[in-house]
Amino acid sequence: MATSPIEQVKKQKSSAINREFCRVIDANLVSPFAPFHWLSLAIKDFLNAPLIAISYGLLFSLIPMSIFLIVFSTENHLLILPATVAFSLIGPAFATGLYDVAWELEKGHTPTFSHSLKSMFRNPVGEWGFALFLVIIMMAWMRIAALIHVLYPSEVNPSIEQMVSFLAMGVTAGALISAIVFTLSAFTPQIMVERRVDIMTALTTSAHAVNKNAVTMLIWAFIIVTMVAVSILTLGIGFIITMPILAFASWHAYIAVIKTKRQRDYE
Repeated sequence: MATSPIEQVKKQKSSAINREFCRVIDANLVSPFAPFHWLSLAIKDFLNAPLIAISYGLLFSLIPMSIFLIVFSTENHLLILPATVAFSLIGPAFATGLYDVAWELEKGHTPTFSHSLKSMFRNPVGEWGFALFLVIIMMAWMRIAALIHVLYPSEVNPSIEQMVSFLAMGVTAGALISAIVFTLSAFTPQIMVERRVDIMTALTTSAHAVNKNAVTMLIWAFIIVTMVAVSILTLGIGFIITMPILAFASWHAYIAVIKTKRQRDYE
């Protein structure tokens, strides 16, 4: 039996939708030194929109400050490692507004705080789905951290030798989970800010881009860890500056690595 024109159109649309879902957007191969250029561009963005950048930095710094307040008030130093990893896991979701600021500056517009807040609802299904994805991973990490806590020595003041198993397991598990999250989220939120794509497309594109630029992204990850560590050592105050700069640099990383219609030389 011959297929009617209407049914043919429906099949074509259905086929197109299936091809659009969970696809991989191509990525460029960039120089290992590119992350330092992203940082230089991020500093320019910070200087061009200092009030908005610092406002987001202040909001972001409240989270680690609260963590340290809880640690000091409860005198439970065991909270530091799982809380720090959990904080790193959910960090990319909080940077969405700053990606919009960097995008506005890129287009030659004057960024506003209200416009950056609206960006969180530009692709609501994808963006909030990604946030939920991070929360689920964070909850899984907290469960793993609770299991690792069993290895903590029973002595009141354990020696380093007694804590080796505990520290090794905690650091290894935290690093592994952080590496997985970094691979999946390095470009995911930026993709969903700029494009109306499904979350699986964003996640697979991010993983593909990170794997294609393994050395560069390893250097970028080291820079992120270093800046986060310095900010934590300042009891979270450093995030007022480092968080906006890292967010702006992540946007420039996205423009450099993920192929877009307006590719520029970022290397």
